[in-house]
Amino acid sequence: MTQLGKIHLIGNAHLDPVWLWQWQEGYGEIKATFRSALDRLKEYPEFVFTRSCAAYYAWIEENAPDMFEEIKVRVAEGRWVIVGGWWIQPDCNLPSGESFARHGLYGQRYFQEKFGVMAKVGYNVDSFGHNGMLPQLLKKSGMDYYVFMRPEKHEKELEQNLFWWESEDGSRVLTFRLSDNYSTSWGAPFEDKVVSHGLMADHDGHAHMTFYGVGNHGGGPTIGNLEVIQELQEKFGKDRIVISTPNQYFAEIESTQPELPVLKDELQMHAVGCYSTHSESKENNRRAEHRLLNAEKFASAANVLLGLKYPNEQLKLAWENVLFNQFHDIMGGCSIREAFQDARESYGEALHIAAKALNAATQRISWSINTMKPEVSALSKDKNWMSWEQGDLGTPFVVFNPLSWEVEVPVHANRRMTSVTDESGNPVPMQTIRASRTNGHDNWDTLFIAQVPAMGYRVYWCYLTKENQSVPVDMPVIAEGNVLENAFLRVEFNTNSGTIKRMIDKRTNTDVLDGPGALPVIIDEHHSDTWGHGLHSYRDLIGYFADAEVKVLEHGPLRGILRVTSRYNGSTLRQDFTLHHHASELQVNVQLEWREKHKMLKLSFPVAVEQAESVSEIPYGYIQRETNGREVPGQQWFDVYGQSRETGELRGLAILNTGKYAYDVMGSEARLTVVRSPIFADHYGVRDDQVEYMDQGLQEFSYALVPHGGSWQESGIVRKAYELNVQPIGVWETYHEGPLPQLMEGIQIGADQVVATAFKQAEDGDGWIVRCYETSGAPVETEIVVPLLGRTWRASFGKCEIKTFFIPSHSSEPVQEVNLIEVH
Repeated sequence: MTQLGKIHLIGNAHLDPVWLWQWQEGYGEIKATFRSALDRLKEYPEFVFTRSCAAYYAWIEENAPDMFEEIKVRVAEGRWVIVGGWWIQPDCNLPSGESFARHGLYGQRYFQEKFGVMAKVGYNVDSFGHNGMLPQLLKKSGMDYYVFMRPEKHEKELEQNLFWWESEDGSRVLTFRLSDNYSTSWGAPFEDKVVSHGLMADHDGHAHMTFYGVGNHGGGPTIGNLEVIQELQEKFGKDRIVISTPNQYFAEIESTQPELPVLKDELQMHAVGCYSTHSESKENNRRAEHRLLNAEKFASAANVLLGLKYPNEQLKLAWENVLFNQFHDIMGGCSIREAFQDARESYGEALHIAAKALNAATQRISWSINTMKPEVSALSKDKNWMSWEQGDLGTPFVVFNPLSWEVEVPVHANRRMTSVTDESGNPVPMQTIRASRTNGHDNWDTLFIAQVPAMGYRVYWCYLTKENQSVPVDMPVIAEGNVLENAFLRVEFNTNSGTIKRMIDKRTNTDVLDGPGALPVIIDEHHSDTWGHGLHSYRDLIGYFADAEVKVLEHGPLRGILRVTSRYNGSTLRQDFTLHHHASELQVNVQLEWREKHKMLKLSFPVAVEQAESVSEIPYGYIQRETNGREVPGQQWFDVYGQSRETGELRGLAILNTGKYAYDVMGSEARLTVVRSPIFADHYGVRDDQVEYMDQGLQEFSYALVPHGGSWQESGIVRKAYELNVQPIGVWETYHEGPLPQLMEGIQIGADQVVATAFKQAEDGDGWIVRCYETSGAPVETEIVVPLLGRTWRASFGKCEIKTFFIPSHSSEPVQEVNLIEVH
């Protein structure tokens, strides 16, 4: 008889709530699948069912309460096993670090509240790749183990399918890669699959897991599956063929303490095209993540300072929308067109909830600032229909900074002013700029440079007619012909192609680029399906945007803008290259009218360094990757650095973005992936005249080029990327008494490399949560101060460590470190 190693049979139902169908169909299929699993539990006393995704359980609770009560009973008796611990099985590269924290926070707390258990096994059997920070994110969400399937063996070779997976901070989870798929509805016959896995287990010297059950569109274990299992158990013995769960499997493995390899790497990659499909949903994801965090920060401040009710339930609903849309077939861009229309609605709800919460909080704070002046007796709009200014007293404009460090940023105020001062009456530099409106002669706005405290605010006074003492700018921005220049950079453009001809870093007197920069290259991708299955890169160059027009859009002491408009076939690319007088980076606001099919647009930046290396942001961390031209996922920034040819010193170029998630680096050439236009949900299917293509029409985003000497850590790249993505918030005010001062700081962190990303009400409502992470890969100890709570404490951060602090409402109780699910 064939000698088999031990097999743990895992009864599951892989169920995509959205893919080739909309969520409403997935909703119904979840009910039917859960009913089927409950039927199997009645029919087969030894059967055990494994199920993840808190969102599915919430749907059952809402729509089939009797079945929900049945599930509770089965969970309590140990025959329905909860795994995953997250809201959904998300794409595991594109969500932010804080989104992964929220998957655990809302998923695990839901399971604990409803079933009295939390998942111990992380579970993403269909996600397309897994970022290298997941071990820490899993451990700090209460999970010690991980199960995945992709990348499969032909996509990433591993020493063996069972191993310790370690993230940069040293966190480890015991991890198992499925030997093949999670389903019995496709692939080899079930019996052959079990025997094959048994032979692997015998060879490896430890047990394996085999997943069974009809999947993708639900279904789960069938009567036929269980009859085959009975036959296999009779043939090979119940000690070899065991009906089991992932929990049971990992507990058994740990009890035997086998020698296992340690992998310290990301788990990539199944489908390289998923990180550039459907630009709209990806851009909405980035916006929603940041807006929700901004809303939480100022809702917390407004509650502490002024008693404004914290909108916990509304914000939780918005987060659940965002987390659901991070499902791997939505976030990965490989669903049908109708599914993305649904995602647009869902993101819209989340964004609007966040906008309302943010507005309520900032306006409650701004209305409570003492802006009264002795000359004012009552409010009256005698002077101007748009402004409450009386005489030459000015109008208060409150600028809020959601970031955890002081920022010096340009602020756009939508009125034309003659002067602007800070709260102490000191004039600040300003510039008249074009407004977005064309209302008679009322088409001008004001730009000024603000310095705003960390997670705080500052009042600036804007004057309609009063000429305050002007503030000279040491090095006004030059915008002439085809040149932008300030104290830090000189950027020259090719007038025919519209590309950057030279980008001189004046601090080192060196050219940042080694050829045309911001070069729009067209890549052929007819050979790619929506996912990019079987591909490693997109580099089949077939053309360029050309026929460029370069014109000066704006010139002034604070800001200069050159608009470059170029064309390819029926598509138009408009890039507004913007240089501010105080900044050492070139910001680019892009408007793209895209009409191509089976093509991709990349922006190329050949960086003038030798022995180039590349590093990219990943969720709550970073990773270094080979410069081999592979298409890879990134988040808010990636950096290419190496040795200067002139001096041999270390230097580089960071490329930041507001909503793009894919790039490649070949040698020292960096390419930001802007857009691609495959067919919706095309898995190398029939391509006829009725198919529809992605990303047709208008889209907008921003990117920035940050040249630097030294390392990316020394150059503050992480902060600059956040500043590009998180803009200041401005609120017009009027004259009123109030308990708050005109300048307030919300947080102080002693170490530059530590960023606070979240400040929210604790889930138990009896305190506050501050979450920070170390960004540069170096241990540090720092002091953290939250003035509005009257709290100060010290914390030690390891390399890339995430720390969550619970600050009790009662000041007599100490600040405590908790995990991501806010458990001590």
